[in-house]
Amino acid sequence: MHTLTKTLTGAQIVLETLKIFDVDTVFGYPGGIVLSVYDELCRQNYIKHYLMRHEQAAVHAAEGYARVSGKCGVAIVTSGPGATNIVTGIANAYLDGYPLVVITGQVSAELLHQDAFQEVDIIDITKSCTKRNYQVRRAADLQKTLTEAFNTAMSGKQGPVVVDITKNVFSETAEFDRTSGYETSKNSAPDFEIKTALDAICAAKRPLLITGGGVVQSGAAYEISKFAKLLNIPVVSTMMGLGTYPSDDKNFIGMIGIFGHPCANKAVRESDLLFAVGTRFNDRIRCCFPNNELCKNLIHLDINENEISRIVPASISLVGDAKLVLSKMIAEYDKSLYKTDFQWGAEIKQPDIIPLKRTSSMHSFEVMQEIYNSLKDKNSVITTEVGQHQVWAARYLKFNAPRKFITSGGLGTMGFGFPAAIGACIANKEPVICIAGDGSFQMNLQELAVCMDYNLPVKVFIMNNGYLGMVRQFQERTCNERYFATKISNPDFVKLAESYGASGIRVEKIEDIKDAINKAYSFDGPFLIDFVIEPKELL
Repeated sequence: MHTLTKTLTGAQIVLETLKIFDVDTVFGYPGGIVLSVYDELCRQNYIKHYLMRHEQAAVHAAEGYARVSGKCGVAIVTSGPGATNIVTGIANAYLDGYPLVVITGQVSAELLHQDAFQEVDIIDITKSCTKRNYQVRRAADLQKTLTEAFNTAMSGKQGPVVVDITKNVFSETAEFDRTSGYETSKNSAPDFEIKTALDAICAAKRPLLITGGGVVQSGAAYEISKFAKLLNIPVVSTMMGLGTYPSDDKNFIGMIGIFGHPCANKAVRESDLLFAVGTRFNDRIRCCFPNNELCKNLIHLDINENEISRIVPASISLVGDAKLVLSKMIAEYDKSLYKTDFQWGAEIKQPDIIPLKRTSSMHSFEVMQEIYNSLKDKNSVITTEVGQHQVWAARYLKFNAPRKFITSGGLGTMGFGFPAAIGACIANKEPVICIAGDGSFQMNLQELAVCMDYNLPVKVFIMNNGYLGMVRQFQERTCNERYFATKISNPDFVKLAESYGASGIRVEKIEDIKDAINKAYSFDGPFLIDFVIEPKELL
């Protein structure tokens, strides 16, 4: 391997290492500790830096970028409050399994543990929500640590890594070796285990394929689709797996879980074998199946062996990369001349119709229908915030490709969707739709300034019901309609957008929905629609 060695400052090593790992986009917020890194960013034109308005939003944007591009997202923040502000962002990426390298500044090594100005122990703080975290105190250790950070973030079950760098490192010098970058590898399950699993699937009467977020990370959507169509096996998805199998296909039944499609949950109950790929069976899925329906003849495929049988016992375990394992299953199916035609899913699949109590207000369901009808040919990336609108989007929009539906699944982070849309838009280079609630949008609305700074065509569709709708719904069902701390007063969202220099429109009538969506999508730049919807609707 050709090696080029030269002496660089720590700040220069940061940028050169980013280039080695093909990083051309970073999100951040500067401060005194990391000023030398920002000075190096100023002096080059390969890496584009996006100045966010809050460190949490910088990490969410980096994750949105990672989710759409398939690359590792990168954020750079300063010490103290800059570092503590990243915690929600990295926890979100950790639970949903997306790769980030977040670089934080730290006080000089000689000042550590002295309560220096803006000193905080970000290593201890982030231990539980990162794959690994590192503190670098010498420039000589910087390149090796950053290299390990990128490889860790992208290998196995992907996730966030924090690299905390003390101030002295940025001005010190060290030898820099231009290396080859990523050294990650993917493994497959043994052939005999794959054949055992395939034999079990083909011998079943009512098998069901469950796709999760791990299919996205593996890049296995093509293999999932080919496998399901080859066997003619019905398919359901978790929320994080939406788009890994085409929603329009006849074999797709729907989304499972507490807010999933009833027919999809029914399919799980009536199946006699489950083949789960890249899902961890969290509580929002398990609570729908109290009678151990998930335990019957479960074949569990996951890249992380610690996930298999951790929550639901598996009859057959397949540890490996989903793309590799499914490719081998397809080859084995062709070679062994299996004959399968599982059409039982058609008996269960049915439209998910919501009975509406007609009021003078619009319903979210009606808005979602028009969003889908207006944009289905655009193949747009759609992000959501967290709340009722998130579930409406997941249930009533259709996703026929991976990396098109970006939402916060594990952590359920209000304030994620808008900055994630910014990162997604930068990666996608096309208009991105952010579906938000009036409560969640106000968590990070300051990022409108970023959309204006870079003229990003992010289209924000606010479902405005004047409440924290999901919490209000729980209060209606569990607190005898005692509504407390859920009604919110809102700004005029259109005027708010205009104050940042963006454009917007308020929609209160069903007949105006379509024209508003088309106007927003065709507008050159950021655009906000304030949809005034029924405040009392329930999921």
